[in-house]
Amino acid sequence: MTARPAHSLEIERKYDVGETVRMPDWTALPGVATVDAAEHRALDARYLDTSDAALARAGVAVRRREGGPDAGWHIKATAPEGKHEWHWPLGPDPDEHAPAEVLAALSEWAVGPLVALARIRNDRVAHALRDEAGGLVAEVVDDHVHARDERSGAESTWREWEVELGPAAPADHAAFFAEVDALVEAAGGRVAASGSKLARTLGR
Repeated sequence: MTARPAHSLEIERKYDVGETVRMPDWTALPGVATVDAAEHRALDARYLDTSDAALARAGVAVRRREGGPDAGWHIKATAPEGKHEWHWPLGPDPDEHAPAEVLAALSEWAVGPLVALARIRNDRVAHALRDEAGGLVAEVVDDHVHARDERSGAESTWREWEVELGPAAPADHAAFFAEVDALVEAAGGRVAASGSKLARTLGR
């Protein structure tokens, strides 16, 4: 494992959709010329926190996720401009505890042993939305989620879409998401009531 994680700023919006809702024509969005073929990802994430939920109170989530192009350890911190995300690759041990590098990064918000918080398994289908030059305007994912609150044992399932901006997204993010909102609403979806999969799993 490397001591220097990859860092990115995630700017996205989630949408609640029913099982029968069909995806719209994303080329109706400004700047979107083509939609890549669907890419299937089977994701399995385990979320951790301190016993007193110090990370949750700070707006921070830590997870170990298998599957997909960014499998590994992730820390996400909510900020006004989006979510800052730090990523470390997985080690060789499939049952490894949080590595020292992750614990050191978390010490900005909390110190102490981490306990199991939630497990979220996700059957994901991803589509890249591209502009005329092939630049990534956004990624749209269709998620079928199976979640378990490890504290209570409560389980839940739902479907949602996520639209995450890419490097070629329009400069006016608010205007772009307004167009996305309208397109999704016309298809039969709505802006998600919960801000994250973890929050929804825990009943927040």
